[in-house]
Amino acid sequence: MQTVALATEEGSDIHMNQQSRPNIVLILMDNLGSNDIGPYGAEDIRTPNLDRLAHEGVRLTQCYSNAPVCTPSRAALWTGLYPARAGLESNVQRDEPEKGLSPSQITIAQMLKDNGYATAIFGKWHLGFKPEHGPNAHGFDQFFGFLDWTIDYHSHKNVGGYPALYENTELVEQDGYFTDLVTDHAVSFIDQHADEPFFTFVSYNAPLPPYQRPDRPDDVRTAQTWFDMDRQNYASSIERADEGIGRILAALDANSLSGNTVVIFASDHGGDSEISSNRPLFHGFGTLWEGGIRVPCIIRWPGHLPAGADSSQPTIMTDLSASILSSTGTNPPEIRELDGINIFPMLNGTDPDAQRTFFWRIDFDGRQQAAVRQGKWKYMLDGGALPRAATLLFNLEEDVSERQNLAHQYPEVLHDLQRGLARWEDDIQR
Repeated sequence: MQTVALATEEGSDIHMNQQSRPNIVLILMDNLGSNDIGPYGAEDIRTPNLDRLAHEGVRLTQCYSNAPVCTPSRAALWTGLYPARAGLESNVQRDEPEKGLSPSQITIAQMLKDNGYATAIFGKWHLGFKPEHGPNAHGFDQFFGFLDWTIDYHSHKNVGGYPALYENTELVEQDGYFTDLVTDHAVSFIDQHADEPFFTFVSYNAPLPPYQRPDRPDDVRTAQTWFDMDRQNYASSIERADEGIGRILAALDANSLSGNTVVIFASDHGGDSEISSNRPLFHGFGTLWEGGIRVPCIIRWPGHLPAGADSSQPTIMTDLSASILSSTGTNPPEIRELDGINIFPMLNGTDPDAQRTFFWRIDFDGRQQAAVRQGKWKYMLDGGALPRAATLLFNLEEDVSERQNLAHQYPEVLHDLQRGLARWEDDIQR
């Protein structure tokens, strides 16, 4: 941040903050049910800091992930591209060392770094295990966290029992509940970089398994107990992350940065329907039903976005990428055409809401699915290739729970969306 000294009549100096580009704090939770936080109706989970964020920002009611599982969702967020175009359509596994976010993919972190931003990620990565696939190779000055899909919150080991906590590219040991460690690093980063533009990605693994309470350090999990489910433990992991978000907001306040910081909160995909609450949405994690891809999202930018507002503008994660770049005056490389758009003019009323068309495809645990959302209509192909797959058409304005298949009643709508999906699949292969 540059400062300029102005001489007063008394001869003293007044230092004026000349930072005009906003800071970005992007907070992501993982496996979060669509209504498992206060702003979206949770009754058994207390999230006063997210309540505050929604009171001071815009709550999106039709925000989508680009995929119902972790790796492709994050690949889309970081590149601003559909997962297929980013080269990652399924989760990265430890036994696939050659798989990861290609060094040729330019992330929004790299673009922001090239534009003078300090950059950091604290928490989960899950985009590859080799150094060339890791955060430091993709535009992040600092990384503290893990490369796996999740780790034990207390021991910081992965499901195989191996140490999994990294500081940049080196394994490290630190005591503490992992959610708290992520928050500690994020707050420290904000304090250290308060005098320059910064971008920090706070990537909580909460509320992923293993479902562990912060006050039970003796509850260390093994592969046999990793997936033991308890709604109270799930809730406590969310509440601890909310406490961390409160500390991050307090750090922005203490450094007089809140007015010039875009804070974005979201989940990387829908919650596991066995433990989370996605009601009234159907199904959850791993599927292209609404419960698997519609996610909570709150955005605060004082003076630029309204406070306490709701927006039903259909939005997808790649829009968040485009909006971050636009708000910071960061231009993608000329060779890069993003798959998202800047939604901030629609959220602040400068532009009217726009009809959007979104596409998805996934092959998860042998279940192939594809989907299109256009306006109120959603077409989904569930279970593989035609003719064996279920062909589904829903009017989401009237049936957000996707209970009434209208494919036979509106064949022209169905065929139009099917043709659009085919054109999209042709395009992403180029």
